[in-house]
Amino acid sequence: MDWSTYRTTTFDELIQADGQPRPAARAVVEYLGSLSGRDIAERQLAADVIARVQGITFTVYSDGRNVDRTLPFDLIPRVIARSEWERTEAGLRQRMQALNLFIGDIYGEQRIVKDKVFPAMLLQDSVNFRPQCVGIKPPLDVWAHVCGSDLVRDGDGTLYALEDNLRIPSGVSYMLENRMVAKRVFPELFQTSRILPVDAYPAQLYDTLAALSPRPGDRPVIAILTPGVFNSAYFEHAYLAQAMGVELVEGSDLFVADDDCTYMRTIYGSQRVDVIYRRVDDMFIDPEVFHPDSVLGAPGLIRSWRAGKVALANAPGAGVADDKVVFAYVPKMIKYYLDQDPILPNVPSYLCHDADECKYVLDNIEKLVVKPANESGGYGMLIGPRSTKAQQRTFKQLIRDNPRNYMAQPTLSLSTAPIVTKQGPSARHLDLRPFVLSRQDIYVTTGGLTRVAMEKGSLVVNSSQGGGAKDTWVVDLPETEAH
Repeated sequence: MDWSTYRTTTFDELIQADGQPRPAARAVVEYLGSLSGRDIAERQLAADVIARVQGITFTVYSDGRNVDRTLPFDLIPRVIARSEWERTEAGLRQRMQALNLFIGDIYGEQRIVKDKVFPAMLLQDSVNFRPQCVGIKPPLDVWAHVCGSDLVRDGDGTLYALEDNLRIPSGVSYMLENRMVAKRVFPELFQTSRILPVDAYPAQLYDTLAALSPRPGDRPVIAILTPGVFNSAYFEHAYLAQAMGVELVEGSDLFVADDDCTYMRTIYGSQRVDVIYRRVDDMFIDPEVFHPDSVLGAPGLIRSWRAGKVALANAPGAGVADDKVVFAYVPKMIKYYLDQDPILPNVPSYLCHDADECKYVLDNIEKLVVKPANESGGYGMLIGPRSTKAQQRTFKQLIRDNPRNYMAQPTLSLSTAPIVTKQGPSARHLDLRPFVLSRQDIYVTTGGLTRVAMEKGSLVVNSSQGGGAKDTWVVDLPETEAH
């Protein structure tokens, strides 16, 4: 691979501005440089074949056909030094602790609202606030057991938190599969470099779920509740169930009996379920309480949860903090609940419910990224510098009609990393989604899922819109090589 023509206009995760590899990436850059173009092409083909054979798929909606495709995998890893990662991990632990305290407070005394740190109107207008959850005390006082926080790096090298995904975060199976593919393609590098492992996640997730069991003296019965095979992340549901050795169920497999316990139908008869890792949205998990026509959940599930007979992860209602407007208040939450300064800064945000900030957004919409509060997957947003005047007019009206539902952020010069192309290595923008598990303690994956825009210049990295993925290597450098 010829690095001599590699160019980028922003911070690059592998290559420094002077063209030299970053210390943590030196081994992989030099190794790739020793391979011919044909060697690289063969290894990329091998990676693609492995992904197809393993069935690593994701539904792509952007072309209107809603078909499953193999998740594009680029074989050049993203590399992070362990020393940098330790600070990032500390920042993620801090965010997760504050977010769980916030959710518990919102469904409890609402001190943060009474103290006017968090506006009451945001809570009143929140589409993810569940009044049915007020007064509930989940096991360990944890509401969000699994979180995927999206991180981005700006052109000056600053790492920011972009958003926190606490409803049904997906992507961890792709992180695990990416590592498996990378080990097969680059066995030499895994033998000679100190690349920290990621394969403890299924065991850590199992322990997190098991800790919630209402029958702590027995081996818990754990199930993953999936919407079914047509869900875009079904591959992940099946993957995690197999990796943890737990049941994969749909709503029709469950029922709640008169004793308020939740049971699973099996070929051997009914079996009580202790913990459900739900991959179904709040509004569809219990037709008795939420959407009455839903067939994705089970009637009585909330009754069983309220009675303490079954644990649900993530807890219903946790999505109140999975709101891009609420996100802007996380630094204040950290200060309020923990009396600490944030370790990871938020991407600066402008909240359209504030009259002055709304005016700024409307006056500068062509420079900003405008996002609705509760969309996911990169949908429903406007990237100002790449938008048309007509699109800008449409978004201005949307903001005026419902200012609470919109926020804006500056268009960052997102960091890049090289991907393999027929013309050689080429820079693409990317982000990072580490996964955080909360129980008595907090576990953070070593690295996470690096999502990469496969189109040159694109800022959209979401898998559902055609983005790809890279393996993420957190490398423990010897002291002599760290600088």
